[in-house]
Amino acid sequence: MSRDKGLMRTIIASKRMQSFLGDPSGMVGGVILFAFFFAALFAPYLAPTDPYDLTTVDLANFLLEPSWMDQGVSAFPLGTDDQGRGILSTILYGLRTSLIVSVSVVTISSLVGIILGMLGAYYGGILDAFIMRTADTVFSFSTTLLAVLLLGVFESRGLFTVIIAICIADWVKYARTIRGSVLEIKEFPYVTAARSSGAGDFRILFRHILPNALPPIFVLMAVDMAVVIMLEATLSFLGVGVPLTEPSLGMMIAIGKNYIYAGMWWMVVFPGITLIGMVVGINLFADWLREELNPKL
Repeated sequence: MSRDKGLMRTIIASKRMQSFLGDPSGMVGGVILFAFFFAALFAPYLAPTDPYDLTTVDLANFLLEPSWMDQGVSAFPLGTDDQGRGILSTILYGLRTSLIVSVSVVTISSLVGIILGMLGAYYGGILDAFIMRTADTVFSFSTTLLAVLLLGVFESRGLFTVIIAICIADWVKYARTIRGSVLEIKEFPYVTAARSSGAGDFRILFRHILPNALPPIFVLMAVDMAVVIMLEATLSFLGVGVPLTEPSLGMMIAIGKNYIYAGMWWMVVFPGITLIGMVVGINLFADWLREELNPKL
């Protein structure tokens, strides 16, 4: 039996790999995602300098143009900012912040939302009503507005604070999504048969219901990564996100906008292109994942 299950999983994995390799947009999205994750992971080795090491930052390199322009310097391929930090190096370190926040938020929010939504749908009654009314209350606020409000309430500023603030506003979508799936699945014959055979609630929930309710959650997680990346950048742009001691693409754009009318366009354009590239890559991969995990397709 275990050998048959292992063979079946191997066949399914092989078919999904073939599907992925046969989907040009999914391939492009996967390559873009891999490139950004690789750049973020190895930023200390890929970046020409550490933009947050004061011993390597020189104010004499103030607002240098990209290296291919007349006043450019080869040591700074994409130019420098108003503090003499290389734009390329700052982008690479900013990628780490974006991906750390997005992966952490999606992981924590999905776990909280899945557990609450699944328990509410399975047991129903007062528990379900309380969870859903709480979710409706949170959902009635704009995610950005709620995150700004929470960050204003928290006394400390830092990466962890940003992650927690976004998580408080983000778990709702996972709870609502899985609740709908569980309400449908818990009435299926195999769940009724498992309950009749004496299986406990824990086994029914995590062995029979959850695995069949996860496909839409996986797609939501992929899409939500792009949303969280843009939200973190927005919060940093507004000045309520990560502190100045942490690299952030949104903060780079916020600083660069003060110089764009003076012709220092590279401070905004390159971080902006990076953000757009990440979001496009995630959305392309999420589109392939949605089609792959949708049994109707």
